Amino acid sequence: MNQVNNFSRRQLLRGGGLALSAIGVGGLLSACGGSANAAQKEQLRFWHLLSGGDGIKMQAMIDAANASQQEFHVNPTVLAWGPPYYTKLAMASAGGRPPEVAVMHASRVAGYAPGGLLDSWDLDLLASKGVSEQDFAPRIWENSLQDGKLFSIALDSHPFILMYNTEVAGKAGLLGANGQLESTYTPEGFKEMAVEMAKVTGKHGLSYGYLGDGAQMWRLFYTLYKQHAAPMELVQGQKAVVDRDVAVDVLEYIHSLLDDTIATPSGDGGTAIAEFAAQDSGMFMSGVWELPTMQTAKVPFDAMPIPTLFGTPAAYADSHSFVLPHQLNLDSRKRELVYSFVADILKGSFSWAQAGHIPAYQPVVQSTEYAELLPQSHYSGAADIINYDPRAWFTGSGSDFQSFFAENVQNVFLGRTKAKDGWDSFIRRLDTLLSKPNPV
Repeated sequence: MNQVNNFSRRQLLRGGGLALSAIGVGGLLSACGGSANAAQKEQLRFWHLLSGGDGIKMQAMIDAANASQQEFHVNPTVLAWGPPYYTKLAMASAGGRPPEVAVMHASRVAGYAPGGLLDSWDLDLLASKGVSEQDFAPRIWENSLQDGKLFSIALDSHPFILMYNTEVAGKAGLLGANGQLESTYTPEGFKEMAVEMAKVTGKHGLSYGYLGDGAQMWRLFYTLYKQHAAPMELVQGQKAVVDRDVAVDVLEYIHSLLDDTIATPSGDGGTAIAEFAAQDSGMFMSGVWELPTMQTAKVPFDAMPIPTLFGTPAAYADSHSFVLPHQLNLDSRKRELVYSFVADILKGSFSWAQAGHIPAYQPVVQSTEYAELLPQSHYSGAADIINYDPRAWFTGSGSDFQSFFAENVQNVFLGRTKAKDGWDSFIRRLDTLLSKPNPV
């Protein structure tokens, strides 16, 4: 009998994997002792949720940080975006087996820091690495604080913005002398602008996809809600503090945009991306992360913060932020090296800007190199007007909060439910959540 037949398929694959690993290790060791050098460094575990183009950019930044010094070697682990990532991170911290450093959305930190799952950053040690409060936009820094302590360090802000086709806008007579879209400061003025672009495209003036996507619904709603300077406070054990009249007005305004002239009444995210990429619309509302998509599609476009239609400049945003998972047995040497690593990434974040994100580290944004980066530098001012999700244990990117919003508001967008009824249902859900303790 052939000896291979005595092995199960799993055993064979495992053995093959080990053999391949041995070959790979041997090859690396023969290549200038690369693996040996890495092994002599302190090994830092780094968890993040960045995939696709963002993942490629992050890996390049990690590689650069690893190659720039001889003290540490960062070993990244990429986990699935969304609830699974945050669940695993919480379990790792609670179980005493967390990574030395991780990425979280800034909007999720409020649900983790109070439970002792994160350690705060030492401002003096951070300053010794060349990073301080003055290097960040005020809103970003303030959002990183919990009870006066710094629990996250933002790598970026990624706001909800407006992209526009410069050729379509030009034919519609909507470009200013500087070649950029003329400003409009009223809700009706924006609709008129979209209608003029629809005349040029023959289809729609605006691409906005929301169907089945609570995040997209929330991003536009919260942008326009905060442009009214309206409050939204979610305090545990209390009723939600909101401005119902403003919320209803915003929902009705968004529905008015979905008239099949300005925008399709029932498009999803993919529909909006495809429409703008095919130049069948003049404007596109989405996050900065879609910028590479439009560049690849070779759309003639520029970008800007969402126009201020209701008096107060505001835009929804979140940030990818570095956090320190709580260590039961802290290795002070590794902890200091984490500070060095994060400082290296921040200072080298121009490449992150190329992916569309606005670097949080202001020396990068204020550089001549960044000023020449288009269209990114045209919407970088959004970092000064961003609004993160209202703080609560159940809010933030990848949370159920945005799903709850969709459950109650999607039919408002579709014209099947009155705005006041959809909003009231959403608030009842929030009040129920606020009556419960943070499960973390």
